[in-house]
Amino acid sequence: MADGGFGGARGRRLIDGLTRYVERGEIPGALALVRHRDEEVLFAQIGKAADEHDHPIARDTLFRIGSMTKPIVTAAAMTLVEEGRLRLSDRVSQWLPELAAPKVLPSPGAKLSEAVRAPRPITVEDLLLHLPGFATALVAQGDLGQAVQVLTAGLAQRADMEPDAWMKALGELPLARAPGEEVINGFATDVLGVLLSRLTGKSLPDLLKSRILDPLGMADTDFWAPPEKAGRLCPAYVVQWLSGKRKVVDDPANSAFTRQPAFPSGSGGLVSSLDDYTAFGRMMLNGGELDGRRVLSRASVRLMTTNFLTPEQRALPFFGYPYWADRGLGLGLYVLDDLSRHRGLGREGQYGWGGAFATTWFNDPAENLTAVLMTQVAFAAVIPNIRADFETLVYQAIDA
Repeated sequence: MADGGFGGARGRRLIDGLTRYVERGEIPGALALVRHRDEEVLFAQIGKAADEHDHPIARDTLFRIGSMTKPIVTAAAMTLVEEGRLRLSDRVSQWLPELAAPKVLPSPGAKLSEAVRAPRPITVEDLLLHLPGFATALVAQGDLGQAVQVLTAGLAQRADMEPDAWMKALGELPLARAPGEEVINGFATDVLGVLLSRLTGKSLPDLLKSRILDPLGMADTDFWAPPEKAGRLCPAYVVQWLSGKRKVVDDPANSAFTRQPAFPSGSGGLVSSLDDYTAFGRMMLNGGELDGRRVLSRASVRLMTTNFLTPEQRALPFFGYPYWADRGLGLGLYVLDDLSRHRGLGREGQYGWGGAFATTWFNDPAENLTAVLMTQVAFAAVIPNIRADFETLVYQAIDA
C-alpha cells in the first residue's frame, strides 16, 4: 500500500510530535487519522483517555466535537436547498417569526432601550455564514451582555431550554451587530437547527440521522452518549489560566452529554468518534459521495467550500485575533486561500473546522487528503498550538 511518506520516518515524526503534547502534560491523550489518496495512511493512538486512570485512549473513544457540529448541520441544510425547499436568500422569519423584526444596538455597550430597527432582515445565508449578528457571551457588552446570559450555559446555548422557549427569549433581545456585518461564532447554527426542524417537522437529531449520519454510517455520532456507549465518553478538560493545570469540566459520570438534551445544539452539541468524523470528511472530499451513497451534490460541496466574506468582513477580528487573514469562510467551513499569511505548512484550497475541545478536521482536495485529530482539552494556549502543529506534521509527511 502506498503511504505517501506516512509509513516512514516522517509519519513517525507526526506521532512523536503529538506524543510530546502528552509528555508535557498539555493533553492526556489523542487520536489522529490521515487518509491520503483513498487509503488510510496513518492512525495514531497516544496517551490515555483520562488523567484519572491508566486506560489507553481507544479508537472508538467518544469526544465532544463542539463546533465541528456546524459543518454537519450545514450539510443537512444543503440537502434541503437541493430539494428546492430552502434558499440561501430566504428570510428566516418564514419559519422563525421570533426574528421577523430584528433590532440592533447602535453601538457596543448601548442600553437595550436604544436599539433600532436592523437595516435588513436575517437570511438563511446569514445563518450559514455566522453573520446574523446575534449577541453572545463573547461579544455582548453592558446590558445586552447581562441579558444574553438567560440563553447561555458558559459560552454555549442552554441545552435545558426547549427550542421554542429559547427562540422566544432570543427574539426579545436586540442584535449585537447588524446582519451581514461581522462573523460571530455563537448561536447562528443553533438557530439554523431550529429552522430546519420547523421546516421539516422533524427534530434536529432525527433530521441529521436520516440525511447525514445514517447514509455515512456514523453510528456513534449523536447529541448524547446513551447508556450502552457512555463508558466510551472521555472526560473533557480545561486548562486553568493562572496555574496552567488541567481540570475536569465535564465528567462522564455526571455529564450532560449522557442525557438527551431538551435543545440539541446545532452549533456545538454533537458527540462523535474518530472514524465517524473521518467518514464525513471523506464524503466532502469525494464531492458529496461515500462508498456509493451520494449525500450532497458536487455543486453543494463547491458552494460550501467557496469563500463568501468580503475584504471588510475579513479585516475584523475573530476571537480577538485576525483569524481571516489567511482564509475565507464558506458555508460552515473555513477555506484557506492565502498561504503567504498562513505562517505554516498547508495548501490553498484546504478547508475544515475545529471544536472548542481541540478537536480538528481538514481536507485538502489537491492532495486528496483528509486529516482528523481528536482530544478533549478546551481553550487556553493548547488549541491553536496543537492544531497548527498537527497540520504542519501532516503536510511534512506527504512525499508522494
